[in-house]
Amino acid sequence: MKKVAIIMGSDSDLPIVKKAAEVLGQFGVGYEMRVLSAHRCAAEVASFASHAEDNGFGVIIAAAGKAAHLAGAIAGQTPLPVIGIPIKASALEGVDALLSTVQMPAGVPVATVAIDGAANAGYLAVQILAVSDKELMDKLKDFRAEQTAKVLAADEKIRSQQF
Repeated sequence: MKKVAIIMGSDSDLPIVKKAAEVLGQFGVGYEMRVLSAHRCAAEVASFASHAEDNGFGVIIAAAGKAAHLAGAIAGQTPLPVIGIPIKASALEGVDALLSTVQMPAGVPVATVAIDGAANAGYLAVQILAVSDKELMDKLKDFRAEQTAKVLAADEKIRSQQF
């Protein structure tokens, strides 16, 4: 199975980004975490991204705040799917990072989750990999069925109560 790269622009992003790693671990998907800044070590970002496919990665998750150029810088260097996580790291509450991540030119897409939405980045990476991995797809379907069962149990509990 392909693995997922989780790249953060700063180690201060780790408390948010680790939620993606937890999701990947829940599904048994291997991952590697790195701290690489699109602005402070651009050559290293370009090298990592351009070799990611050859290094066994199937999806790249990129988290950054403020200017949030990381996901786009990576997407410009690899054909792999890139998922951007805008991080709330400025006076603009992450809206700046969201806009920097989501506003990509045609032909260089970055799938973007919510501000600080690392868990959904992990789930999206699992979905992408599951397209070509039946065992992973079965795990994903089981997870979705468990989610549905929990909601329906809560619904039944509420419906049975008198107010």
